[in-house]
Amino acid sequence: MSNKAQEIYSQVVCNLSPTERLCLATLILNELVEPNLSIIDQSDTWTEQDQLDLTSFSLEYATSIFSETEETSL
Repeated sequence: MSNKAQEIYSQVVCNLSPTERLCLATLILNELVEPNLSIIDQSDTWTEQDQLDLTSFSLEYATSIFSETEETSL
């Protein structure tokens, strides 16, 4: 931690109530996160069709696995 940050913490933040500290932490963290929202690559997100395709494939695969298990146990 830098000396300046430690000094601010000791002189200002330590004198705040826990509620005020939490509000300050929230403000700082939100400010750090907001500019980085543009970094998210939307091409990496799943479309609704992608999710439907995955669900369909998973159900078909599970059906084939369970039907093979039932046939071998007869």
